[in-house]
Amino acid sequence: MEFNLVQTIAIYALPVIFAITLHEAAHGYVARHFGDNTAYVLGRVSLNPLRHIDPVGTVLVPLLILVTSGMFGSGGILFGWAKPVPVDFSGLRHPKRDMLWVAAAGPLANLFMALLWALALKFAVVTPQNAFSLPLGLMAEAGIKINLVLMLLNLLPILPLDGGRIAVSLLPNRLAYSFSRLEPYGFPILLLLLFTNLLGAILNPMVSASIQVIATIFQL
Repeated sequence: MEFNLVQTIAIYALPVIFAITLHEAAHGYVARHFGDNTAYVLGRVSLNPLRHIDPVGTVLVPLLILVTSGMFGSGGILFGWAKPVPVDFSGLRHPKRDMLWVAAAGPLANLFMALLWALALKFAVVTPQNAFSLPLGLMAEAGIKINLVLMLLNLLPILPLDGGRIAVSLLPNRLAYSFSRLEPYGFPILLLLLFTNLLGAILNPMVSASIQVIATIFQL
């Protein structure tokens, strides 16, 4: 089946927006739980996507990737970001330890959403095919893939990604300090991996394996 640009945007818009914004909201919620109210005071502990959307990272970049690579059957990596939720790690009750949970909250939110989209896909599959079940199935497939990509991407041990924060939390103090000094180089490294297709080579096998696990669990 051929998809035009409007259909592609219609199918991917909600999964992309909620995958990115709920990821950020989860960071703020957990940070507040462990003592840092920075995100809460700024109104970022919210499920309102408008509080988290970055015009470039949430809209323009994913749209350009969809247009230029075609996500349907392409195996491409849909890359994007929201406005980072501000966290004052010094405000956490146990900064180094609690950093792990604040960082892990985003990927865990994506995993939860991937499972919810899997339930939606299961519903679409068992429902007699109609004008509603087909779009729902396509949107659910997109939601599963997008959330798994964001989860696994953010778990890479590169600062300032969540995986980098988790690594800092787990490493001994001396190594954690040395590793944290690499943060200014993290985003350029990530872009280099993206534009050399190494990011896809790293993530695609993990995404495919994760999709297979979910398909097995939900008998899809």
